[in-house]
Amino acid sequence: MLQKPELLSPAGDLERLQYAIRYGADAVYCALTEFGMRGAPANFTPEQLEQGCIFAHARAKKVYLTMNTLPTNEELDRLPQAIRDARAAGVDAFIVADLGVLEAVKKYAPEVDVHISTQMGITNYGAANACYHLGAKRVVLARELSLQDIAIIRDNTPPELEIEAFVHGAMCMSVSGRCLLSNYLAARDGNRGQCAQACRWKYYLHEENRPGQLLEIGENEKGSYILNADDLCAAPFIDLVCKAGVDSLKIEGRAKTHYYVASVTSAYRQALDAFLENPEAEDYELPARAAEELTRTSHRHYSPGFYFGREYARQHYDKIGYIRDWEFVGTVSEWYDGIAYCQQRGKFCVGDDIEALTPLGDVVSIHVEWIKNEEGELVPDTRHPMMKFRIPTETPLPPYSLLRMKNKTTA
Repeated sequence: MLQKPELLSPAGDLERLQYAIRYGADAVYCALTEFGMRGAPANFTPEQLEQGCIFAHARAKKVYLTMNTLPTNEELDRLPQAIRDARAAGVDAFIVADLGVLEAVKKYAPEVDVHISTQMGITNYGAANACYHLGAKRVVLARELSLQDIAIIRDNTPPELEIEAFVHGAMCMSVSGRCLLSNYLAARDGNRGQCAQACRWKYYLHEENRPGQLLEIGENEKGSYILNADDLCAAPFIDLVCKAGVDSLKIEGRAKTHYYVASVTSAYRQALDAFLENPEAEDYELPARAAEELTRTSHRHYSPGFYFGREYARQHYDKIGYIRDWEFVGTVSEWYDGIAYCQQRGKFCVGDDIEALTPLGDVVSIHVEWIKNEEGELVPDTRHPMMKFRIPTETPLPPYSLLRMKNKTTA
């Protein structure tokens, strides 16, 4: 019988953790300031991690802590205390990629579950079973596996071993993120959470017998971004991912904003719930509202990744970069008597048409008839960063609703 899959969202800090859960995540994954694979986000202090666990557990949600870097000898002395801090904070699992870290977690937090990170490169059922015998509760599969590969792993592993797979977000051009390019070119180690994304850069060809000449590699007139992978989006076939045996659907993006986390989580919550309404159906269709929501965040071109085979894992060979058709402009703190009380995150003007995304996934269209500042004065726009303001809307907006508008430069 199909188990209800978990929706797992990224949390780069406490605010993003709270938004992920409010917008439908069953669990979040995050990191302390050390030993996690993302150096750019603020990450969590032990005190913030405890607050996050309290917030999640009060809502019957889970918190997983990434400890999936490959620690140096010098760092190992600090590892036991980090594990103790996380255990005391109440994390539900550690995500690890190093055998020494695995052993340390078993020693200092023996009652806490262990998940094996995608960084370990689990591509077959033999590796998955080996991790299970070492005490893993879950394996996070390598991203280059097809649906058929996943189904074979599921059929040849104990049912107690959970399987997690990425369903959305940036794809690494390297195998399971094991890349030295950033370290070589920018002295920023991608395997320690400091990736400079050198695969997104534009490259020229230097021929040794033509000194001083940089030659276009020549995909088109804009040059060639030969390593520039598209973003993964499995929402249209989330039913097939679940039926392949995946227990946890993972959204990439701990370095993304809380707006991104909320929006994408909301879309996948709708997609997954639509599947769960009739999981035996053969004609799953992604709800239109969820599909629309996935256009509301900054993203690269979408592709199905490797799920249908390597020939479908597409790249774009020019500097298309991010598609930013919509921009985040504010958060709602409260609503009453037809007025939404908000805080600015971007500029918009009187007369603009904007949208509000609510934690339940509803989208409310708003024509901005007037704007008042915190002092109650009419103002023409929300030009001041983080200013508090109010706008009229007949439709009630719950706290933590998010305001956005069509990007005027791309409209």
